[in-house]
Amino acid sequence: MQNRYKIISKIGDGTFSEVFKAMSTKTGKLVAIKRMKQLFRSKEQVNSLREIQALKRLENHPNMIQLLEVLYDRNTGRLALVFELMTCNLYEIIRGRKEYLAESKVKMYIYQMLRALEFLHRNGIFHRDIKPENVLVADDLTKLADFGSCRGIYTKQPFSEYISTRWYRAPECLLTDGYYNYKMDIWGAGCVLFEILMLYPLFPGSDELDQIHRIHAVLGTP
Repeated sequence: MQNRYKIISKIGDGTFSEVFKAMSTKTGKLVAIKRMKQLFRSKEQVNSLREIQALKRLENHPNMIQLLEVLYDRNTGRLALVFELMTCNLYEIIRGRKEYLAESKVKMYIYQMLRALEFLHRNGIFHRDIKPENVLVADDLTKLADFGSCRGIYTKQPFSEYISTRWYRAPECLLTDGYYNYKMDIWGAGCVLFEILMLYPLFPGSDELDQIHRIHAVLGTP
């Protein structure tokens, strides 16, 4: 990776990966590089990653983040995914903001996010981690990103119970032992819509019990 890209700065760090802003040493193009913390034993293991499979299936949609290259070092087991570079995410747009966003802006962001979700679901995939940080923006273009948690819609349940960032987690994810489906993405999208409209999260639970209590306080019990 060092020979082909020059790292400029770190722009994100998560449980499973870290993200860097980088520049191609050949073309000078700016990109985002997601470097996995896990080591991989083989190219076959890399190719079997759901995130890579999903990104390749979704690559022709204007509101999906574009995977440009997969960098795998067989000697070290290191894996990095090279993406187009966006300017920021929705959380960064509203963080610390005192004045509401223009309604036209909110409509633009949400419309494009929902277009991406519709395409995702139509292709048999659901995201499982819809939140403002995973909706990226560059000028007037909005793109859905971070498919590390995605699953196939027709995969046999139950799924893993602990999924999706808590504040955007649908009730069925909190109340069942892994019996949920693609509709959890719609719940997450609704939470994102509220947050970019009002500039604060809809259900900011401190733990799972508080999360479900906050949901019940607004919507009632099942």
